[in-house]
Parts: sequence; structure tokens; C-alpha cells
Amino acid sequence: MLACTLGQSAVYALILLVRRLLVSVPLGDQSTALNPPRAMQAFWDLLYQLLDIGFSLALVGLVLYLLWDVGTSPFRRIGLDFRRPGRDLGAGALIALVIGVPGLGLYAVGRVLGITVQVSASPLDPTWWTIPLLILAAVRAALQEEVIMIGYLFTRLRQAGWNAWTIILVSAAIRGSYHAYQGVGPIVGNFVMGVVFGWCYKRWGRVMPLVVAHTILDVVSFVGYPLAAALWPGVFAPAPSPSPSPSPSPS
Repeated sequence: MLACTLGQSAVYALILLVRRLLVSVPLGDQSTALNPPRAMQAFWDLLYQLLDIGFSLALVGLVLYLLWDVGTSPFRRIGLDFRRPGRDLGAGALIALVIGVPGLGLYAVGRVLGITVQVSASPLDPTWWTIPLLILAAVRAALQEEVIMIGYLFTRLRQAGWNAWTIILVSAAIRGSYHAYQGVGPIVGNFVMGVVFGWCYKRWGRVMPLVVAHTILDVVSFVGYPLAAALWPGVFAPAPSPSPSPSPSPS
């Protein structure tokens, strides 16, 4: 499953990081886009974006199917349900706050130190559907990462006899790896995020708060990017130098 989804993204991201380090352009002067346009014409771009989101969610559906067991709902098994909406929403918002503020600071420090690539979080042309599309992309990334990296991986590795902290660290390492195309800072930041998310899942046994937290983080990143670029152009504005294009990543 990992070879077909986020494990594949991790391999490509690590290779791209090596390529970035080998070119003459400093890492801090390179850039990448998280939600790049897929066609010049608006209609075809929208269609391709929706198809990409749909096919990604199909993989999430496959993972849930693989978690299905006779008499056991895969949704209830990993806590991806609406049994505790208020508690999940509150916990998710708190996690987003705990992760988001230090994460933003780590990104800014990484940009200043030149070890983090300039990340353009929402390069789509502004249209009436841009914000809804970015929100859908955030939900897609949250479901894809948390269902696979937390719900599925934790379940299977527990069945294989792994202890809890080994699972948490392995999952966090993979999470950091598939963000490697963004530079060193995001590897560290997403590893820490993976440890926090893994600990929360170990404690609560529910993926839903993590999906809520991840969605909030990505919506703020995607939709708030233009404002951040305007207020702090030295940190968030696009880098002028060309750089290799990354393979698609979940977040």
C-alpha cells in the first residue's frame, strides 16, 4: 500500500531533494508549488484538479476497504466517524494551533537559513472556485495522510507485533520523507508533526481529530498564502530562480 501511495511520494521527494542539493542554485533560492495549475484553460484545469482529488480519495477508499473485517466497520475501527463531533473538532483545533504556530516559525527560520525551498501554497489563478477547490485539496490531503499513515499503518504494524513508539517514529519518518522536496526544514517539521499525531492516536484511538487538525492547517496554508506573501514577501514571496519541479505530493 505504501508503495502505491505515500511511500512512493517519499522516494520521489528524497530523490528530488538530492537533485536540488546538486544543482548550482542554492536551496533557499529554489521554489515549488503545492497546487499547480494543470491546464491553461480554466475549465480543463478545474476538471483535472477535481479528477486528481477524486482519484486520491479512491485510494483512501481502498485503504478503508482493506481495513474492513467481518462485523467491524473500518470507520469505527480507526475512529473516522462522527460519533464525537464536538470533542473531535475541539481536539483538532487545539492540535492545529499547537502544530501550526511553531511550524510557521520553523518554515520562516528555514527560509532565512536557506535550507527550505520557497513553497507557493496556492498558485492557482483566482476564480470563483479557487477557494472551494483549495479547501477540497486540504481535505484530500488530510484524509489521505491520516487514514494511510495513522489509521492503516498503525493497525497493520500493531498486528505485526511492533511496539507503539516504534510505529510512531517510523510513521513520522515517512511523513517527513515525502515532504523532503520542500527542503530540510519541512522534513523536521513534518517529522515532529508525525510524532505528535501518532501520540494523539495512541492516546485517543481516533483519526478524526487528526483529519480535522490537518485540514485546518492546510486550509490556512493554502487560502492564507497570498496574504502571507503580501505581508512578508522576503519569506513567502516566490523565489526568482528556476528550480526542478517536484512530483505530486499529498500536502
